[in-house]
Amino acid sequence: MDPKHTALLAELLGLDPTRVRLNAVAGGSIARAYRLDDGRASAFIKVLDRRQRAILDAERDGLARLAATATIATPRVLGQGEIEERAWLALEWLDMSVPDADCFARLGVQLCQLHQHRSEQFGLDRDNFIGSTIQLNRQSTDWTEFLFRARLGPQMERLEARYPSFGAQRREALEQAWRIRFEDYRPEPCLLHGDLWSGNVAMRPDRCPLLFDPAVHYGDRECDLAMADLFGGFDRSFFDAYRGHWPLQPGWSTRRRYYQLYHLLNHANLFGGHYLDICDKLITDLIDPREDDPF
Repeated sequence: MDPKHTALLAELLGLDPTRVRLNAVAGGSIARAYRLDDGRASAFIKVLDRRQRAILDAERDGLARLAATATIATPRVLGQGEIEERAWLALEWLDMSVPDADCFARLGVQLCQLHQHRSEQFGLDRDNFIGSTIQLNRQSTDWTEFLFRARLGPQMERLEARYPSFGAQRREALEQAWRIRFEDYRPEPCLLHGDLWSGNVAMRPDRCPLLFDPAVHYGDRECDLAMADLFGGFDRSFFDAYRGHWPLQPGWSTRRRYYQLYHLLNHANLFGGHYLDICDKLITDLIDPREDDPF
């Protein structure tokens, strides 16, 4: 971003354009991220091509929905807009660190509180994004229908178009295996963060947990836990605290693998490589139901 645009952005955010500095920082794999600082105050700036503005729109909407629950801290949105060919989103600058065990335990309790916010339907009144992939949130009162029509189905269809071995027959067999196993499973539509991996969790200086980069929707609460479990990085205290306040139903260990498959399929579509093999093996395992793994 050139000095002229930096000064304009500073003015829009109430910073001193004559003293402001813009420094690149780590901020994710999709947007370019910066710290805008005038010596008195700072802002965290995410920048994308204006054609990708919808990603920032969805992030702002998701943060607002989480903040409205007053359950878990999220960064405050300072502003959003476009400057020539770039779209930007400004969030409050927060000093963050990796959560310790106590912070993770607090997050487990707060996530229970977030999940207490419910809807009549699964999904959301708008689509958003999981990473850079459009996330369809077509609403439904039937969890199985939502899981396979708005989550697993679209991801598998994208993969099938590129890799025919991921054929429609496997998609149908996967859904049939779920229906056989969980015909009577009726979760409530709970408000979810939607992309709860360790890279979207931090600890503030006051040791409180902080969440960002959401992909919010109403779904089975176990989906957030499945994502937290997928790539590691969450202290055991998080899971213990959550289940201590709201135990999980039998069958969680198997359902978890279906919910993790959604994110693995997304990674396979985005990155290919070994994620294809991981998805192939997991689908094969799930089509052949077996007894639940231990909790």
